[in-house]
Amino acid sequence: MAQQLADVGRFLEAQRVARLATVDVHGRPHVVPIVFAYAAGRLYTPIDLKPKSVRPERLQRVRNILANPQVQVLVDHYDEDWRRLGYVQLRGRAEVIERGYEYRRGLRLLERKYPQYGELPIQGRPVIKVVVERVVAWGSVGVPADPTMRRKRRRKGESGRV
Repeated sequence: MAQQLADVGRFLEAQRVARLATVDVHGRPHVVPIVFAYAAGRLYTPIDLKPKSVRPERLQRVRNILANPQVQVLVDHYDEDWRRLGYVQLRGRAEVIERGYEYRRGLRLLERKYPQYGELPIQGRPVIKVVVERVVAWGSVGVPADPTMRRKRRRKGESGRV
């Protein structure tokens, strides 16, 4: 079990994009691609300054979370060699946070994972935090999405622990 959790943590660290699924007040699903950081049973995704047509609080995903905090995040890896396919589903409760320890922690993790946030700051922007209640993994989640990325991290001295 501990090895499986370690494999899931490495898989999540290696992936760059996921899909966040929410449900509106009428039970209609809404799925959007997200960037994310994961640590210790918490997933963080920012509402950043990439172009949006409405203010953050009017985004469909935010309205859905306020109405029904149960969400699912799907993180998957596709490979032409179907023996290397894999995904992780993270199911849990989401909330929008804008201050406090968890907020600062989420920002640090996101800025560390995505150097783009040096050019597109997320400080002061809302963050969606998901407290993971259930993890479902399938396929090759023990294989990093980009083996060269894993070698680079080891050379830099990063442990890859989640």
